[in-house]
Amino acid sequence: MTGQVIRRTSVSEQMFAILRDRIVAGTLTPGQPLHAERELAQEFGVNRHAVREALRRLQQARLVEVSHGGRTTVLDWRRTAGLDLAVGGTGGSGTVDLPGLEQGAWEMRACVGADAARLCALRADRPTTEAITAATDRYAQSQPDLKALGAADIAWWRLIVEGSGNLAYLLAFNTLVQGALAESGPPTAARTAELLDVAAHRQLATLIASHEPEAAWRLARDLLSRSLIPSRRGERVR
Repeated sequence: MTGQVIRRTSVSEQMFAILRDRIVAGTLTPGQPLHAERELAQEFGVNRHAVREALRRLQQARLVEVSHGGRTTVLDWRRTAGLDLAVGGTGGSGTVDLPGLEQGAWEMRACVGADAARLCALRADRPTTEAITAATDRYAQSQPDLKALGAADIAWWRLIVEGSGNLAYLLAFNTLVQGALAESGPPTAARTAELLDVAAHRQLATLIASHEPEAAWRLARDLLSRSLIPSRRGERVR
């Protein structure tokens, strides 16, 4: 490895981020052993406690495997890592740079959100549908402030995903909101068009409340697909 001394603040976080990025970039290849703790500590100019903490996080992210003998081996992250890789870490480790991740996350949002709306229309009880309707009114009151609409949109979709009764969808939603889809800067024109379409949000809430799952799926899919890059959007399902 090429020596890279890091800052003394949050050293385990920084070390985790550096090693994570090397693994994702292919600088550290699947099956390659990492240097021993002592050597890593010398390379980064940190103590062995920071090294152990960084390796523990890499193992939790399924980026490395630690054998019983203490040998640490790089894994093929495309086969072992989960959605938490899209979130990165706290305290400075940041999100990982994966080409296509952001677009893939928006596509996943469209798929998960549409099916969550379908399931919510099938399963939601009256208190849930009333909460979604009330959230729609709060959403409408947020316009035309795009930042406020973005926050209200997340809160509104959370109610729908929770109402779907699908825990896997809810955990995926949390990951997307905290990671690849975290708001950063002004929304795109397509995203702005989606956020400002209050009528579609009201209609979807009505379809869910009236328990029309297929119609809810179609409208949700159309609404969420608006934020996709046009060249990747493909043919919409009607």
